[in-house]
Amino acid sequence: MKIGIIGSGDIGGTLGKHWAKAGHEVLFSSRHPNELKGLVKESGGDSKAVSVTEAFEAKADVYLLAVPFKDIDKIAELYAGEYGGKVIIDATNPYPERDGEMAQDVRDDNRNASEYTATKFMTGLTAKAFNTIHAKDLKERAFDSQDPMAVPFAAQDAKSKSVTEQLISDIGFIPIYVGDLAATKAMEVDEKVYGVSTDQQELRSMLNIP
Repeated sequence: MKIGIIGSGDIGGTLGKHWAKAGHEVLFSSRHPNELKGLVKESGGDSKAVSVTEAFEAKADVYLLAVPFKDIDKIAELYAGEYGGKVIIDATNPYPERDGEMAQDVRDDNRNASEYTATKFMTGLTAKAFNTIHAKDLKERAFDSQDPMAVPFAAQDAKSKSVTEQLISDIGFIPIYVGDLAATKAMEVDEKVYGVSTDQQELRSMLNIP
């Protein structure tokens, strides 16, 4: 798959490296793509650094959102013509201390943060994944066949579910499907499985999933 990484920091950069290692074509994007040359070199495989605009113009199969939550509105609006029908994996979290009042409003709302993202990326197919994992665990526990870590995810439809499940599996984690985007409450900041690093048996138990 061709994967556009929107936000190439600790989470986005690490996931991009893992997916490149797994054989996917990876487009790392940033407002300053020249600063990503080291990341591309570390990744090897079929990867390159591009601007955010170039990433969306490249018509990737999947886009990973790993930007500050406050940037979601602007990105969704700027590139609305580019991501229709594409899978959007939302790895963001609303932190009011960083993202301001809009993040607090979302935290206080009846909708989950993933549902907020889906309303902004209306023509895309939104999934939620990798927002609960610590950057250190994402880096160190990928491709661990001895003690694989479980990663919870939710998805809007069958396509986003299938694609996200594959991309979690491809880098050595065990995907645990929690349900549609309305079911992501347990994955929210400070909720049941936020920041939890464990195996599939314990994660299923925490989420009451058979």
